[in-house]
Amino acid sequence: MKKSNDQLITRTLHTVAPLQIREAGEGEVSRTITGYAILFDTPSAPLWDDEEEEVREVIAPEAVTKELLDGCDVKMTMFHDRQLILARSKNGAGTLTYTVDEKGVAFSFDAPNTADGDKALELVRRGDISGCSFMFRTRYYDKAFVERSVKIVNGKAFVLCRVKSIIGIYDFTLASDPAYPDTSCEARELTADLLTQEDPDKDTMREQVREMRCAATHKPVI
Repeated sequence: MKKSNDQLITRTLHTVAPLQIREAGEGEVSRTITGYAILFDTPSAPLWDDEEEEVREVIAPEAVTKELLDGCDVKMTMFHDRQLILARSKNGAGTLTYTVDEKGVAFSFDAPNTADGDKALELVRRGDISGCSFMFRTRYYDKAFVERSVKIVNGKAFVLCRVKSIIGIYDFTLASDPAYPDTSCEARELTADLLTQEDPDKDTMREQVREMRCAATHKPVI
């Protein structure tokens, strides 16, 4: 298969930002969970890191707008389980609300009166959930969408993939651990291939990278 600038790739990125339960009035118990699903200009944990190279991602502020989000069907889930829906915003309306500011994308929702909603509230109160992940889609081989820079330090390449444009956002997820590709040969092959974007005709990977969602971890399948 030949890769193309039109090729869509779905990625999941973890956002390490505190989650909070909004304060309630006197005599009331709040069920409102707030936090940031996306942080701008914040390097991710390494997608790949070895003696030769380290690769990270960063989301540029221009990549996500309220207009983009308003055109998406965004589900708030837990533990990367798409069947475990806590809230939802479809075309800008629903039980999940969000705002875009200089820091990133903030969200708010009332946990449902269900066993899953109660579980989410308790885990946030206890601090067992450390942040969020969000699933997005972009054109990784198109420089207009993802810009790569390389810095060599003591013979090691430090690569930063700056995501400048996102086509769609599909979910926000309450997560206890970062959701990055496993440190494996598959992840390394994806990284190496992305770095050879100047040669769009090289037959190095399949036309489509499938959604990186397997249980609570995500790994590119080559």
